Amino acid sequence: MGTKVSIIVPVYEAAAFLEETIASVIRQEETDWELLLVDDCSRDRSVAIIEMYAHKDHRIRLIRQPENRGAAAARNRGLEEAAGRYIAFLDSDDLWQKNRLSAELAYMEARQAGFVFSGYEFADEKGTGTGRIVRVPETLQYRQALKNTTIFTSTVLFDTQKIPRELIQMPSVKSEDTATWWKILRHGHTAYGLDENLVLYRRSRGTLSSNKIEAIRRIWNLYRRVEGLPLPYSLYNFIFYAVRAVLRRV
Repeated sequence: MGTKVSIIVPVYEAAAFLEETIASVIRQEETDWELLLVDDCSRDRSVAIIEMYAHKDHRIRLIRQPENRGAAAARNRGLEEAAGRYIAFLDSDDLWQKNRLSAELAYMEARQAGFVFSGYEFADEKGTGTGRIVRVPETLQYRQALKNTTIFTSTVLFDTQKIPRELIQMPSVKSEDTATWWKILRHGHTAYGLDENLVLYRRSRGTLSSNKIEAIRRIWNLYRRVEGLPLPYSLYNFIFYAVRAVLRRV
C-alpha cells in the first residue's frame, strides 16, 4: 500500500524556522505521510537540517533544485515526485497543530470533497500564536473566492483522485498559490472550509506577505492579467478582498 499524504515544503534560507516546522509534521496524529522538502539552492544550514532529519526518519526526503527558481517551481517539483494520493502544502516557517492532517482527512471524507482548507492563527516570529484567528466559510466556489482570499497555503489538502495533479501545478506568477486555487475553482471544483484553527501562520518581518503595497499589486495583477477580468469586475472583487484582508488583521 502506498503513501497516504505527500506534504510538500519549498525551502529557501529557512534554517531559522525549519526544525520547528519539521517537528510539527512529525507530531501529527496521522502518521502515514511523506515529507518532501524541496531546497531552492539555500546558502544557509537548511540542507544540513533536512539531511539530519531524513537520516532519522525514512518518511522525510530532501529534494534539491538545480537552480533557484522560486516557491512555485519548488512546489511543482515536489508534486512531480509525490507518491501520496493526498497532497498537502506547508510553508517552511509555518506550524501545524497535531491534528491538522487527521481533522482535514476526516472532513474531506465526510464531505466527499477533493479540496479542503482550514482556519488558521497568526503567529509572531517565535511561532507563538497571537490570538488572531482567521475563520473560513463552509464552501468557496470560483466567484466567491475572487472576493475572499482566505484560503491559506499551509492549510490546503487535495485528493488527487478528484483534483487532477495538473490543476494543482502552480503558475510562475506572484501570489501563485491564490492563482492556483482560483484555477482549480474555475474548473468547476468547490473548496470546503473546515472552520478550525489547525495552522500557525508565522509572519516574519520583511517577508513578501508583510508588504501591504506589494500584496495589493499582486492581487490586482491576478484579477487583470492572470484571470483576465474586466476593469469594473476587478474593482468590484478587489473592494471585497481589501475589506476582508483588513478585517483578518484587526
